[in-house]
Amino acid sequence: MKNKKVLFVLTSTEKLGDSGHKTGAYLSEITHPYDEFIRAGYEVDMISPHGGKVPLDGVKMDDPLNATWMNDEEFLSKVEETLTPWQVSGRDYCAIYFAGGHGAMFDFPDNLQLQKLTSDIFENNGVVGAVCHGAAALVNVRLSDGSYLIRAHEVSCFTNEEEETVGMERVVPFLLQSKMEERGAYHTSSPRFAAHVVKSGRLVTGQNPASAAGVGKSMVEVLDFIEEGRIVPEQNWCEWKSPSSSGRGLQW
Repeated sequence: MKNKKVLFVLTSTEKLGDSGHKTGAYLSEITHPYDEFIRAGYEVDMISPHGGKVPLDGVKMDDPLNATWMNDEEFLSKVEETLTPWQVSGRDYCAIYFAGGHGAMFDFPDNLQLQKLTSDIFENNGVVGAVCHGAAALVNVRLSDGSYLIRAHEVSCFTNEEEETVGMERVVPFLLQSKMEERGAYHTSSPRFAAHVVKSGRLVTGQNPASAAGVGKSMVEVLDFIEEGRIVPEQNWCEWKSPSSSGRGLQW
């Protein structure tokens, strides 16, 4: 496997269209996967559509991992000094991960450089991951044969029902679940706001913030398969129980 470097992509959007609602990259969707990758021995770089300091949402310091990493100088410098997509090359990374936050719906889908980075990494035997609204980055990504990357893959993302529950269905530019289904993906989900993670070959997606750690852990597991020279199963999934459940499961 190529060098153990992972690229995190965070939104630069801090306001949701003309609604006045504040938004940003959802903190636990950064810290939880980041913790999984760092503990597994990976390096992490961070980029955003505009570069520089990214707006943060969901800054809950009673979350132990949020508190840990927000007090880490190296992590903070990465979040406050993100690179732009034009400053990195897909060939330098074994995986790309898209964090969520409603802002991702506005500046991820049509960013051509993000699309190129994603397809380059995927077609170079890399792993692509996204959680919650971060999956908006995947809806327009095409491979070299012209097909959509997510076509025929089992996926998960913030559901239409969840969007309606938080009252944002008329604020976001499109409903993410519906758009992924339009692109030919097979969408699966758990009940509202429960954790749900799907592995489909080298594509890993999660439904909501509760799924963030599971996406990171699953991406590491897929990378382990690649590093060991094993064939990654094409259509297999794992589901992580919600935090209120006893225990959690992970399986191919």
